[in-house]
Amino acid sequence: MAKTNFQSIDEYIAACPPESQAYLQEIRKLIRRLAPDAKERISYQIAAFERNGRNIIHFAGWKKHVSLYPVPAGSEAFERQIKPYVSDKGTVKFPLDEPLPIKLIERVVKLHLEANKKETQRRLK
Repeated sequence: MAKTNFQSIDEYIAACPPESQAYLQEIRKLIRRLAPDAKERISYQIAAFERNGRNIIHFAGWKKHVSLYPVPAGSEAFERQIKPYVSDKGTVKFPLDEPLPIKLIERVVKLHLEANKKETQRRLK
């Protein structure tokens, strides 16, 4: 993907490898459902959602996987579930040759939303 300066998530997804585009749309739809008040944006030249003035989650498409950034902190059970997908630098990678683990991605998004809510409340005090 050589293009940069994307103006929208639609433009970003269209520039991603075709193999990853359906998964990216699925992730986008899931985030919209869980955080209808979040705003779509491009941040660090990848797709992101922002809420209360802060990015809550980034996602990107590649030839062999889709990624979510950053990895949220969670319970021990969550840490065990997410471990096979975690790579270096706080990235979660889901291979394109496996079904997308929707429930796990939903948990990642919810953890980010909880952290965003706590951070917003802390800033308002």
